[in-house]
Amino acid sequence: MQKPMCLTLAAVAFTAPASLAAQETADAAIAAEIVVTGKGLPETPAAPAYAVTEIEREDIVTSSSGRIEDVLSSVAGFQQFRRSDSRSSNPSAQGITLRALGGNASSRALVLLDGVPMVDPFFGYIPLSAIAPDGLGNIRVTRGGGSGPFGAGALAGTVELTSADIDALGPVNASMLVNQRGETEASAGIAQQLGSGFVVANGRWDRGQGFHTTPASDRVPATARAAFDSWSVGLRGVVPLNDTVELQARGLLFDDQRTLRFEGADSSSQGQDASIRLVGRGDWQFDALAYVQARNFSNVVISSTRFVPVLDQRNTPSTGIGGKLELRPPVGPDNVLRLGADYRRASGELQEEAYSAFSGNLTEARRAGGRNSDLGLFIENDFSLGRVVLTGGLRADRTVIENGFYRARNAAGAIVSETISPDRSDWTLTYRAGATFKASDALRVRAAAYSGLRLPTLNELYRPFVVFPVVTEANASLKNERLEGFEAGADFTAAEGISLSVTAFDNRVKNAISNVTLAPNMRQRQNLPAVDARGLELAASLERGSFSLNGSLAYTDAAVDGRGSSIDLDGKRPSQTPEWAGSMTVAWRPADGWLASATLRHVGAQFESDQETDRLPPATTLGAYFQAPLGGRFSLVLRGENLTDETIVTRNSGGSIDLGVPRTFWGGIRLGY
Repeated sequence: MQKPMCLTLAAVAFTAPASLAAQETADAAIAAEIVVTGKGLPETPAAPAYAVTEIEREDIVTSSSGRIEDVLSSVAGFQQFRRSDSRSSNPSAQGITLRALGGNASSRALVLLDGVPMVDPFFGYIPLSAIAPDGLGNIRVTRGGGSGPFGAGALAGTVELTSADIDALGPVNASMLVNQRGETEASAGIAQQLGSGFVVANGRWDRGQGFHTTPASDRVPATARAAFDSWSVGLRGVVPLNDTVELQARGLLFDDQRTLRFEGADSSSQGQDASIRLVGRGDWQFDALAYVQARNFSNVVISSTRFVPVLDQRNTPSTGIGGKLELRPPVGPDNVLRLGADYRRASGELQEEAYSAFSGNLTEARRAGGRNSDLGLFIENDFSLGRVVLTGGLRADRTVIENGFYRARNAAGAIVSETISPDRSDWTLTYRAGATFKASDALRVRAAAYSGLRLPTLNELYRPFVVFPVVTEANASLKNERLEGFEAGADFTAAEGISLSVTAFDNRVKNAISNVTLAPNMRQRQNLPAVDARGLELAASLERGSFSLNGSLAYTDAAVDGRGSSIDLDGKRPSQTPEWAGSMTVAWRPADGWLASATLRHVGAQFESDQETDRLPPATTLGAYFQAPLGGRFSLVLRGENLTDETIVTRNSGGSIDLGVPRTFWGGIRLGY
């Protein structure tokens, strides 16, 4: 783990052995040391009661693809909605979940960057291309329903991304890589001490022609490569206000342009985020945060038969605002009490036009949108009783869904369809409780039970979409998703450098939102009665000198519970949900600055739809990373993705197939790290 940066404001000591008064004067003149970390409050003693995985900086910046989703895929139970990475998928499909609770493009896991929720206010996806791994110092993944700050978004768990501090980054860091298709990946960062604090500026730019996601046998003259052009720029500053309080501020700008399947099928996503945070580490600890997000999305749908635009989702502006306040009063050395409140509000509007595939004339102009908000109050307490740590927490959320509408006008401007959705609100109580027992220095056992909550997104409520020729309708009547679950596990250290973790879980999501098939080319977002997911998660690590091995494996038995409902899905496996997923990384560090590693990853078979049709076959891929020092702070970097050139099917809609990344080689130079 990275050590905090210590900055001593002043240290004055004058010692006169013959004079006690002079010694006392010197002692009084010694100024207090200020520790500036740029982080939030420390984890509580009860954190090990839950299934937690931590990823350190070296593993973050040395993945075979250089993408944050690739780094997270080493965590047992981590899942994206589709197998595509953030270069070759539609941005609105970049949902993240844990424990095979998939089947939905919105994130069921809460993703935080320095405490700020990263979820898109309108769609609920995570802007993965905007998160540069080079700027991160640590990732902490907690599986299971959340509580505490922003717990309403942590239905399946929480992914906490923490920025690297100035010690980890160095004064200047940069990298430049190119692959065999001429695509480039460039990043740069500057980290400098600023008075008693520090400031970090970083940027990243990825661009390239992409690869063909369409199989060779299905390509037509209009078929296009999955071209991408994305950049992000971040600025972060940390300054101490006194010896216990620090001020943190950050800003993020990003832009992402992609093309999928056909010429003209272009999508874009942009964002401008800003946040400010006060962290107090005195007797009364506190964490106060406020943030604002401005996002936009556009997408052009091309007919797969006539290859002309049929839908222009030209503008989807959205705004997210929120904040939190957490207090930890001094209640004794063996007791940690957390009290607080948080608030989130998302608003946005879809603006799109539909066109005839035959004449090219405008047929409909559509507008849809609304506003969702959540006010949460939480309390959580940890007790340390020798080898036993107990924890329990309650959270109350007032959720509001309001101002919802959908309106379609014909080419003449007359309204052909209009829905004004009634405002609604609700209070929901969720909980989290757990215990951990340190049986010995080598063995710790744990158990936990929890519940969780997720609001439907504005996208799910009001925006229909087309993956031609399949139309998916929105549903303004969707209910909140609720999760209830429990788990038990053990963490075992057999010897120094050898560890094993196992977790058994049983989770149930009531009112799970899914795309339900109504006809061959028609689906609608609906609440399923429930989705049950139970399984095992394993993680192991071995370190012996310069050699290390890290692996994870997840088995999940997931099924729709449709009993007593009109939905004929009872017993079926949720769409986009694998039964098996695993990852293993072997690394060799023969000397300082040298690294050679290989990662073997497997994802089991999945179904494209809720009807258990259009199977996506299993995929096993091999990636590699090599780094060698060149002198000074420069290093040679070589990377390889999908070295066996496995066929990765990412979408199969009635035989219309998309493919994932083929064999790809990267090479370049890195400065710093």
